[in-house]
Amino acid sequence: MSNLIKSEGKKVSDKRRTLIFLDINVSCIATSMLATALATALPPIMKDLHISVNTAQWLTSGFTLFLAITTPFTAFLITRFKTKSLFCFAVSSFIFGLIICAIATNFWMMMLGRIIQGCGNGLISSMAQVIIMSIYPRERIGSVMGWYGLSLSVAPIVAPTIAGILVDSIGWRTIFIIAAIVMGIALVFAFFVFEDVLPTMKKKFDIISFIISAFSFGGITLAVGNIGAYNFMSYQVLAPLIIGIIASVVFVWRQLHIKVPFLDIRVLKHKEYTVGAVASFILQLIVMGSALIIPIYVQQVKKESATISGLVVLPGALTNAIINPLAGKIYDKVGMKLLFIVGSLFLIMSNFTIYLITVKQSIWFVSVVNIFRFFAIGITIMPFYTWAMKDIPKLKASDATALFNSIRFIGSAVGTALFISIMTKATEIAPSTTQNSQMFGINIAFLCMAALAVVMLLMAIFGCKRTPPKKETDSEKTSTATPTTSDDKTTNKQPDVGITVDKDTGITIDKESSSNVKTATEE
Repeated sequence: MSNLIKSEGKKVSDKRRTLIFLDINVSCIATSMLATALATALPPIMKDLHISVNTAQWLTSGFTLFLAITTPFTAFLITRFKTKSLFCFAVSSFIFGLIICAIATNFWMMMLGRIIQGCGNGLISSMAQVIIMSIYPRERIGSVMGWYGLSLSVAPIVAPTIAGILVDSIGWRTIFIIAAIVMGIALVFAFFVFEDVLPTMKKKFDIISFIISAFSFGGITLAVGNIGAYNFMSYQVLAPLIIGIIASVVFVWRQLHIKVPFLDIRVLKHKEYTVGAVASFILQLIVMGSALIIPIYVQQVKKESATISGLVVLPGALTNAIINPLAGKIYDKVGMKLLFIVGSLFLIMSNFTIYLITVKQSIWFVSVVNIFRFFAIGITIMPFYTWAMKDIPKLKASDATALFNSIRFIGSAVGTALFISIMTKATEIAPSTTQNSQMFGINIAFLCMAALAVVMLLMAIFGCKRTPPKKETDSEKTSTATPTTSDDKTTNKQPDVGITVDKDTGITIDKESSSNVKTATEE
């Protein structure tokens, strides 16, 4: 018997599809908030657990590290296990991690909870995107992903404020308790509304590839995270960086030569996917860099409070919340090129404007400029993913999503360390005539962000076609939803868009992976 049997995903009604989407959003809002909420709660946690600030930082960096390690693994899990069971397991794991943190009495117990949360978050976020891309028709993907992006973009921004209120009024443990209650509701809801909507395959777990990917993504993420605390030439940075780079080369070579890849990096052969992934990486550099530097400008240069710092970015966050769903609808109508160009131009303008400001400028001027920055982010951040995935065969959606998210996570980690490092170095070499050396460092950091935005503009002009998304045809809708048997091949026309039928098993598969599948089925 073949050791690679594909189970087709179920079709769902419009009502069930909406309920699944709502449950996904609730889960992702909770997981996104926990990614940033701990920043406000670290001081009281340090006091209660008797730990230093360097130790406490591992509660956030450790979360990110295991999120990066887990994400490539999600491609195997999504294609191997049924959708409903796997999603419930992911949510349950996240709840378990929350409970551990809520009752933690020491650092290691707290760290264990955060690691489990990072793993659960990686699986939930990857599954969410693959499910949405699978259950909605192509002409509606942009709008739906816009609403999904709204929950992901706003939640991390408001999380520190909500966490601060909870910490001051009740205590830091309530952050995890409330999140566990919300995720518990989402779990019960998922049990009743979810269906096995994604196709599955029986393929063996490649433990060697998993270990290599852990060293690859984990090593690079750890190295970048250490840049802020150590010198670049220190062993704390160089050792994990070298290990990560070597592991990445070995991982790529292995995936191109094994029969059934652990993470199919051949999706990078799709031009739109590669351009979208690179553009998303650059955007994450800018987003995370500015997210750290603007509060430094408000609190350290302008000597304002943390509350004022939050108010400065609030108009931009609200703009992002409004524009996300609209961007999805615009993408559905006109495609990616217009959004790509406009977003890049607004990023260039806003970042270059902040490069020109001085200490004497009002912080509210920066707040207004930040509105344009968030507008640019809002019209590109989710459309990049939607556009990148538009030509990926459904059977490879989990691989493409896992790889895309891994690239984004690394971009987030690199952006944080890169621009803090640029700001610090520029501050040290500021001319003696400069009124405020730290302001000079901030200016240079935003000038570098503007330069990256220019790269995005060039990619938009030369790497993106002016074509709106095509509507999904009836044959495409059923090509991965209806199994084709060997008998059917004599009477039914075989789908010709990236699809073929395995002669031995009668399984409908995409052409790019057919050689791998056939080899595996012969064993």
